[in-house]
Amino acid sequence: MRFGRRQVLGLLGGSFAAAVLPAFAQQSRLPRVGYLFSFVRSQGEHLWEACREGLRELGYVEGKNIVLEPRWADGHHERLPAMVAELVKLKVDVIVAAATPANLAAKAGAGSIPVVMVGVGDPLHIGLISSLNRPGGNITGLTLLTPDLSGKRLQLVLDVLGRTSRVALLINPENRSHEVFLAETQAAAGTLGIRLQVKQARNAGEIDGAFDFAGEPRPDAVIVFDDPVLWGFRKDIVAHISRARLPAVYGYTEFVEAGGLISLGPDRRDHYRRTARYVDRILKGDLPAEMPVERPTKFELVINAKTARAQGLTLSPTLLLRADRVIE
Repeated sequence: MRFGRRQVLGLLGGSFAAAVLPAFAQQSRLPRVGYLFSFVRSQGEHLWEACREGLRELGYVEGKNIVLEPRWADGHHERLPAMVAELVKLKVDVIVAAATPANLAAKAGAGSIPVVMVGVGDPLHIGLISSLNRPGGNITGLTLLTPDLSGKRLQLVLDVLGRTSRVALLINPENRSHEVFLAETQAAAGTLGIRLQVKQARNAGEIDGAFDFAGEPRPDAVIVFDDPVLWGFRKDIVAHISRARLPAVYGYTEFVEAGGLISLGPDRRDHYRRTARYVDRILKGDLPAEMPVERPTKFELVINAKTARAQGLTLSPTLLLRADRVIE
């Protein structure tokens, strides 16, 4: 007896058929997806779980209709090229690459394997894609590109302090996306009449020196730019800022959970969960070159009220009501 395509899919079962390409079924092989994380696993486990949660929502079950291959650089970005090579050797069907270093490594070494990016500030500026609407190559996914956030974070400083004349920015000079963030922040600062001090750090030693304001004007507050390296040192950064008794605004909620004052940025769990839809579409035959890159759709304002009290700050009821979460 011969079976048509619909009969074959019916025999495979509803959820399996919905999730897996006919080509995989015919080859009796499960699709294999590699995950490449720049950061330390213990610090990014919740983001990895968000990726898996998104897949489960679409009917994927690990070991039954999909195989997942996570790799963690644990902050050692020099390991990323070898990890990409390992995933290529495993013949993964898709690579999900988290943060800029992992995506640059994937672009250099993944060949024609489709790549779903996540946690990248400006993929256009660093040359990952040709355009947001039509990426043009084998990379698509989600960007953190949100130009209006720079001005909103400066406004948060004003909301906390009432007035300010000088704000320090902590950036990673090796993160090319920070060139864009810096230009956006400078434009917003000019409108608000705020002077900026740029402090650079790319490792633990430079973080120590970044908060030494000897010989220069002391800022009224600090804004820490989004960056996987700075995120990895968030406890050190929060400790330095706390000792300096400076209000600080961050892009990642984990800084506030570690004792920082305020964060405003994309909901990162939602951001990582949405990678599943790209994986699903690619496994079903869609081409990354034609899949538009998405920007964040959910944002979080998180305030640590305990930190505010420790710094002698009185936060307005209006600001507290705006918060999505207040840590007491």
